[in-house]
Formats: sequence, structure tokens, C-alpha cells
Amino acid sequence: CTSLFDPDNPSSTYQKVHVHCLNPKAITQNQLYGSFDEITREWSDGIAAEEIRTSARDSANPDHHWVMFDGPVDALWIESMNTVLDDNKKLCLVSGEIIALSAQMRMQFEVEDLEVASPATVSRCGMIYLEPESLGPQPLFDTWLSKLPETFSFQPDIQSKLRQYCQDLLPDSLGYIRKCCKEVVQTQDTNLI
Repeated sequence: CTSLFDPDNPSSTYQKVHVHCLNPKAITQNQLYGSFDEITREWSDGIAAEEIRTSARDSANPDHHWVMFDGPVDALWIESMNTVLDDNKKLCLVSGEIIALSAQMRMQFEVEDLEVASPATVSRCGMIYLEPESLGPQPLFDTWLSKLPETFSFQPDIQSKLRQYCQDLLPDSLGYIRKCCKEVVQTQDTNLI
């Protein structure tokens, strides 16, 4: 949406998109949603609660907010999302606070599998499955090129040479590995790039 945004037309269907990304398995559930301090009995917000609240407060702004949970699914944190994913679209915190999602907000889950997610959670989500083989190596390489340090932007010929080398050498190299080498651990082509 952001690339289609027209600054001259504020009522356009396409608005800027702010992506709030976090890995829910990198932190505890208390750090994710919030918790009461056992000594002072004061509530402290978690990272997800704060991101969702901040995005919901921005409802007057036409910009879209995507809260992305990028990491493995855990039965504990994903079940707390059921009220967000159903028609209510509200995050219910242990403190009793309820944060309603605005119309411009979306929740995204980028996960490897849904092995521990309940059928109730899975039925509330739209799924897009991308096989690694169908993507091929080009998206990985393009992303890597776009993240090169600033020094490469001063010499565009280096970037074009890197692109050409990868287009010429990667397919043959991967083919050689698949036909002539024995892997100790099975890999996908994207793992080797």
C-alpha cells in the first residue's frame, strides 16, 4: 500500500503502512502482553500491548498499521490472540483493559508451522503458504542487494556486477551441489544462498 500511496490524494484507498514487528517467542508472555508487579501491584504494559495500543490511538490518521508477529507459534501466546482475531477485534489484557483494534489495523503472523495452534485459532486466520521451491533464490538475493551498505550505492557498477555474478553462477552452483555433493543435513536451495 505504501508504494501506491498518493500524497496529493489523502482520501485514497492506498495509505502509508506502518509495520510493527516483534518476535513473540524471544520474550516471556508477561513481557509480551504485560503483567502486575508482585511487590508493588502496579501494571506494566508488554511490548505487544503497547504496540497495539499505540496503533489503535492513531485511528484519526488514515495510515494503516500492521502488527506483525514474526516467530514460532506457541500455544500460550497465540491463544491470548483469539479475541483479537474474532469479530470483536479486541485485545483483552490480564489487567482488565480491553484495547479495540481500529479499522486501519491488521494483525499478521509469519510462522513456520501451526503445529501447536488450536483449530479455533487457525479458523480465525487467513493462510498464505509459500513453498521455498516456488520462490527460488531471486527474492533472497534481491533483498540482500537492497540491504548492502551505503558504500555500494556510490559505485552502482559493483552492485550490477554482483547481480550478474549471482544470476550467472548461482543456478549452476546449486545444480552442482544437488547432483555431485552429498549433504550431511538436507537443505533447501534458499538455505545455501
